[in-house]
Amino acid sequence: MNGKRILLWDLPTRLFHWLLALAVIGAMVSGQLGGNLMVWHGRLGIFIVGLLAFRLVWGLVGSTYARFIQFFPSPARVGAYLRGEWRGEGHNPLGAFAVFAFFGLLTAQAVSGLFSNDDIAFTGPLFSLVDKAASNRLTGLHHLLSNVLIALVCLHVAAIVYYGRVKKQSLLKPMVTGWKDGASGESARGGGIVALVIALSVSFALAYGASGNWMPPPPPPPAVSETPDW
Repeated sequence: MNGKRILLWDLPTRLFHWLLALAVIGAMVSGQLGGNLMVWHGRLGIFIVGLLAFRLVWGLVGSTYARFIQFFPSPARVGAYLRGEWRGEGHNPLGAFAVFAFFGLLTAQAVSGLFSNDDIAFTGPLFSLVDKAASNRLTGLHHLLSNVLIALVCLHVAAIVYYGRVKKQSLLKPMVTGWKDGASGESARGGGIVALVIALSVSFALAYGASGNWMPPPPPPPAVSETPDW
């Protein structure tokens, strides 16, 4: 194989990717089944908020190929890719569109879920911050986006299969091991311990905010007065 072996995806990026995949699958399954699993649906939603917050910061201070500026799909990069002239490692310009689409869609999905309700027993952790009408609208958006998310996941899987079978490029192996063979670029740099601490701190802070644990508990219901039986 031509080229060399480089470190493409750092460990935090790989952990984020697989934890997000598991969390999204778990949220989809628990949301569809409902019932007592809605408790876990809410917990997974908060976990996804934390993961997205981590990736947002890591996209600014992480290692080379994890940074948004490295793969942002500018018109020049997209044009070069369509002409077959793009040369690079990591996400190609079309793949970058999918990354940003996933990020935006999951953010909207997670945030809308924080304020949602099912008119029965489940309410999102931040439900009390909005009125019922607003919660109903966000619940409707949450349900709508879940269908879009399923379609995007299917498209993502299809792209992985296409690259593996047709282009003979494994997208999964580098995301598991971190290493890519036959590369033309340099190994990833940056994203040290300070950057990791910053990203994790922001992640935990936003996950805590999404949990609603910082809000005062609701007042107890008024006592029911007994009517004398006479």
